Amino acid sequence: MRVHVPHIAAERKPGQFVILQVDTDFGERIPLTIADADAASGEITLVFQSVGKTTHKLAEMEVGSHIPNLLGPLGRPTEIDKVGTVVCVGGGIGVAPLHPIVQAMKAIGNRIVVIIGARSRDLVIFEEEMRRLADELIVMTDDGSYGRRGLVTEPLLEYCQSETPPDRVIAIGPPVMMKFCAETTRPFAIPTVVSLNTIMVDGTGMCGGCRVNIGGETKFVCVDGPEFDAHLVDFDNMIRRLRAYKDQEDKAHAEFHEHEKCGCRLGGKSHQSEGEQV
Repeated sequence: MRVHVPHIAAERKPGQFVILQVDTDFGERIPLTIADADAASGEITLVFQSVGKTTHKLAEMEVGSHIPNLLGPLGRPTEIDKVGTVVCVGGGIGVAPLHPIVQAMKAIGNRIVVIIGARSRDLVIFEEEMRRLADELIVMTDDGSYGRRGLVTEPLLEYCQSETPPDRVIAIGPPVMMKFCAETTRPFAIPTVVSLNTIMVDGTGMCGGCRVNIGGETKFVCVDGPEFDAHLVDFDNMIRRLRAYKDQEDKAHAEFHEHEKCGCRLGGKSHQSEGEQV
């Protein structure tokens, strides 16, 4: 989805995100990392998977409609520096926010290896974009329907064990995937960065909903992150917190689809003139 937000498009940096709200009354606010931006056109690109009520409503928006609330750019940008070889691991929808980081790391002169992981071939995204940037691209699928069969940690381990291990690893994807990427690089003491996507409300550090345990200290993903040293993240605690509102999320999702079946909509579509245009 391309969204016309000139100020954000001009200011965003790799690794930063936005928070948006589709329903202005009681709708949730969700964070989405900026997958690309064009300052000339004033557009940013958002990539998401329709899994809950908000993302389903977002996916139904038509060209020319408006997102009522959109805040950004938020979070600390990725540290972009020339280190040598950078292995960038993206799992599922996490490949999209990895894209601007790969762009920036390549532009500064690093050798880039990209590992893309997905459950099956039809869920592989940004392959061509990554192929144009990467010095080497590996695609892994759980079912073997495309690329190599297996998990992203398998080629990552191969690189770590090679005579020329990576100088840095960046991993973005499901929490479990990032956790095991961290465990893969830990024995080799390879600096590893992960981008965390937690539950957020305001995105400015006030609500505390996105708090995580980093090396025994409490940090807020929205203002202290979203990127952290992977070897310091308490992934188990974060995963438990991500499930805190699962019952409410499931209920909202079910009610939304029930209203769709009967021909009505919760809140309806926005036709207001203000907001960020899609």
